[in-house]
Amino acid sequence: MNLKEITNYPNLPLFQKGWKILLFLLLLSSPMTAHNSTASSKKANNRTAAPNVTRIDPTNWYADMQDPTLQLMVYGKDIKFADVSVDYPNVKIDSLVRLDSPNYLLIYLNLKGAKPGDIVLTFSNKNGKKTTQKFQLKAREMAGAERKGFDISDVLYMLMPDRFANGNPKNDIIKGMEDQLCNRNEPSLRHGGDLEGLRQHLDYFTDLGVTALWFTPVLENDRPADDGKYSTYHGYATTDYYRVDPRFGTNEEYKALIDECHKKGLKVVMDMIFNHCGDYHPWAKGTRIDENGKTIKDYPSKDWFNSPNYGLQTSYKLTPVLDPYASKVDMAETVDGWFVSSMPDLNQRNPHVIKYLIQNSIWWIETVGIDGIRMDTYPYADRKAMAEWMKVLDKEYPNFNTVGETWVTEPAYTAAWQKDSKLSDINSYLKTVMDFAFFDRLSQAKNEETDDWWKGWNRIYNSLCYDYLYTDPSSVMAFIENHDTDRFLGNSKDSTTLKQAYALLLTMKRIPQLYYGTEILMNGTKEKTDGNVRQDFPGGFPGDKVNKFTREGRTKAENTMFDWTSRLLHWRQNNDVIINGSQTQFIPHHGVYVLARQHNGKTVLTILNGKKADNQVDVARYAEVIGSHTTATDVLTGATIDLTKNIPLGQRQAMVLSF
Repeated sequence: MNLKEITNYPNLPLFQKGWKILLFLLLLSSPMTAHNSTASSKKANNRTAAPNVTRIDPTNWYADMQDPTLQLMVYGKDIKFADVSVDYPNVKIDSLVRLDSPNYLLIYLNLKGAKPGDIVLTFSNKNGKKTTQKFQLKAREMAGAERKGFDISDVLYMLMPDRFANGNPKNDIIKGMEDQLCNRNEPSLRHGGDLEGLRQHLDYFTDLGVTALWFTPVLENDRPADDGKYSTYHGYATTDYYRVDPRFGTNEEYKALIDECHKKGLKVVMDMIFNHCGDYHPWAKGTRIDENGKTIKDYPSKDWFNSPNYGLQTSYKLTPVLDPYASKVDMAETVDGWFVSSMPDLNQRNPHVIKYLIQNSIWWIETVGIDGIRMDTYPYADRKAMAEWMKVLDKEYPNFNTVGETWVTEPAYTAAWQKDSKLSDINSYLKTVMDFAFFDRLSQAKNEETDDWWKGWNRIYNSLCYDYLYTDPSSVMAFIENHDTDRFLGNSKDSTTLKQAYALLLTMKRIPQLYYGTEILMNGTKEKTDGNVRQDFPGGFPGDKVNKFTREGRTKAENTMFDWTSRLLHWRQNNDVIINGSQTQFIPHHGVYVLARQHNGKTVLTILNGKKADNQVDVARYAEVIGSHTTATDVLTGATIDLTKNIPLGQRQAMVLSF
């Protein structure tokens, strides 16, 4: 209501008119009105001052990209209202996108034909006051097609930087960051591991024989620990997409580490998260006063996040995404719910959100030279938007690779997410998927006797027999454990079934992924906390009483397991039979499971005794893959094996024969 509305009622009694006018005048002079008036005055003043640019994402870009369009996200108080101009050869502004928040502005540049150099952006207000910002356009180190990702020739070694090694105790706590805690006695707080710790132990990886390293996320997670006990040491609550967490190191140290890895023949896979960010990210943390004087979240736009203000929790059930009968409510709970209250769900259906994320992945490839991406919570994000991301990356980097976490334990579900799958009405363009079916069946089989039908190694046979569902089984990633599961050994140290699992994992038609420390018999379960399966690598931290990076620090059993694993891994490197060979599997017979790989006249037989008793291989049954060969070499022991008679097997024995 305003004064004109009050006085424009001629039939209103005079005393009522006077009362209404008095009420209006009182409201006009009230603190609320004064506040709004002051706020309006401040806004006006801000808009007459020179535009204030506090940040631009990305921090720089690269010339000669396939897509000449570049999105710049500009942060600054009331920056939305600024005009922008650019004066640089072959650079022009295609559009300015003024979002809901006054504190963000999107600039879409066209860089077609632009050469490396410093682009100068000029921000001006209506009164002609200006601010200039330099934005660097860099030359690329190599063409996109020259970047080669990981594939079946590699073995990925997954680790958590916070839990592996602390090479620089000075960065354990960084002044000014939200979380000031670092306590190795608390399983869910930061322990101090960092990039320098990884760099100091690169020879450990090459001695072991792995060829690629997958670090859990290294980007900034600047939020306080909940209740002083639960931190984001794991890295999955991003607060800055363009900055390595300073408790791990710097962007420059990350690049230097990757360069050193490359010199040693190691690839590096970067863990990314497009589904959500952290609640302390500037997009989610900030607040502002709206036009009604109400404090609201300063989201860049109303649809930047799904289910704003944690209105919906995800169900964690991924089946609705591909379910032809899925209800709308089930689908919404899967893809639009927040992962947890501290991880707001990004809306990839917003074209500006997905453009930001796509550019970020390209920026890290170009800036530090990563060799692959592991995408967290893949099906939780919008399916079409993620497909567009993969299509863009595939066009720019045709030989690069990305693996998506697709946590459903049925082969048909996983296969539908692989690039060019005939099972899906939407092409994901995702080259590699994670084989949760194999993990699930192995978790059951490892403690069972192999019978004549369903149990033990029959579970693996009955999973691999569905490989016809995959467009490319050799581009599926298999694993026996990871940071989200119980360790394979559980609370045991018995390596018998572990050796069987590794023998199969490292010879089957899959990209294998190992989890840090299992090669020295690290164990643990999630009964009490995830921290029990994410323990510190002994010897990686100041004050450790033993150093299991060295032979001297390991027990006899640990050295035995390390040596066994290392021998198999080094044998696997550049092994043409494993990389390019066909695969034949045999239904378990009398408890024995046999899988064969063959290429150019060479054969590898993986033999697993699924019985807790001595057994034997009925050689005649496998004549089709043995052929006329009379002897083979046991890769694991170096022994010569006679193929003219049945082969004796010990309890739960694993053999890998080459001939």
